[in-house]
Amino acid sequence: MGNLFWPGIVAALVFGFWVDAFSAYQYHHFNGTEFSLLEAQEQAFSSLTGRSPLMVGLTLIPSAAAKGAVCLDGTLPGYHLHRGYGSGANSWVVNLEGGGWCNDVRSCVYRKKTRRGSSRFMEKEIPFTGILSNSAEDNPDFFNWNRVKIRYCDGASFAGDSEHKAAQLQFRGQRIWLAAVEDLMSKGMRFAKQALLSGCSAGGLATIIHCDEFRGFFPHTTKVKCLSDAGLFLDAYVANCTILLHECVSIVTTGFSVLQFLDNSSLDGTYHQESFQWCRRTAGLKFGHFYIVITLYYLMGVQKNLPRTCTNHLDPTSNLIASIRTPLFILNTAYDSWQIQSSLAPSSADPRGYWHDCRLNHAKCTASQIQYLQGGFRNQMLNGIKSFSRSYQNGLFINSCFAHCQSERQDTWFADNSPVIGNKAIALAVGDWYFDRAVVKAIDCPYPCDNTCHHLVFR
Repeated sequence: MGNLFWPGIVAALVFGFWVDAFSAYQYHHFNGTEFSLLEAQEQAFSSLTGRSPLMVGLTLIPSAAAKGAVCLDGTLPGYHLHRGYGSGANSWVVNLEGGGWCNDVRSCVYRKKTRRGSSRFMEKEIPFTGILSNSAEDNPDFFNWNRVKIRYCDGASFAGDSEHKAAQLQFRGQRIWLAAVEDLMSKGMRFAKQALLSGCSAGGLATIIHCDEFRGFFPHTTKVKCLSDAGLFLDAYVANCTILLHECVSIVTTGFSVLQFLDNSSLDGTYHQESFQWCRRTAGLKFGHFYIVITLYYLMGVQKNLPRTCTNHLDPTSNLIASIRTPLFILNTAYDSWQIQSSLAPSSADPRGYWHDCRLNHAKCTASQIQYLQGGFRNQMLNGIKSFSRSYQNGLFINSCFAHCQSERQDTWFADNSPVIGNKAIALAVGDWYFDRAVVKAIDCPYPCDNTCHHLVFR
């Protein structure tokens, strides 16, 4: 079938942007900085909806220290919990925060001085929006559930278990995940009648990794499902190259020389040397999406906590989502902004700037670039999820938007003009799937037919 999804195993660099302005409600403009897209959206929430979101305080987990379940810098992990009530008193949404991966010792050392690596720098309160909202108007199916956001401070999608003593780094994501679940169980989650594990981006990847494990924490009488938002990453051809992302990493890790690379590749033209140099930087600095740079793979100890479908079959045809036994809902855009920005057409792979304008604003893409995104990206995605979609228990919502993360943003989750497929908003599609009100396998028509999208535009 070619190149299916390997859902991250590595979500690569932080997809971060700073809000600049909103010139129109459905076209969000951002400047690139250290802030995540979701955080930028939260800052602008009031201006978009005309009301302030619920602010929820941070709870640290004192028992985590004894378990070695600590952030990159050794501080305690934490979560934000807003209690459910009424019919939702014994139902739980557990949301895993996203925010990329650190990708080498230096970047992890930097990360441990931020809220992504230390609870010292975490916000004391954060807004609960989208699937975490406490408003029936904004979150019709889950508003009165117990809603939790587990903070992300390990740098590896809640999956690592290792340390780097010289750099004083703790990669304890797996332990943080277990400590958080244990603490929540002691606070009533063990009595859950219904539970939903969710997450966006790196948190969406973590949701896939831990989905079956989450199911195992509850008795068979508990209804348990998982929602991965923007957690799939495509093994696609890099702009200006005729090699795949995983091949970039393979080339470097197998020790090919530049000459060997050129002799064994199908590249031609002036991009030979530039492509190889980009591949070398990508493999050494970003993990790649599918084939993990071995030193970092073992540095974080992630391999010990991955399903065997990952560790036994490191090839492009591996499809982790197909091995998940628990009902799983995949929410993704067909033209994910993170992947276009950081993987398909990063500036390092585009030294002549051919993709520069298109990368920042889809409206500035040429006809050939749109054709590439349609055939080499969207169609490849749809082919990759065919097997997954055949399962009656699984759900899909693949819309043709240039966006990234839609379940935690109020304007995309459920609002007067939120994105829809077949007149159904994301929140309603997820609710119908979770409560078995309908089979949801929603796949949008190709861009530009959907005029309900909230496209992201960057400056």
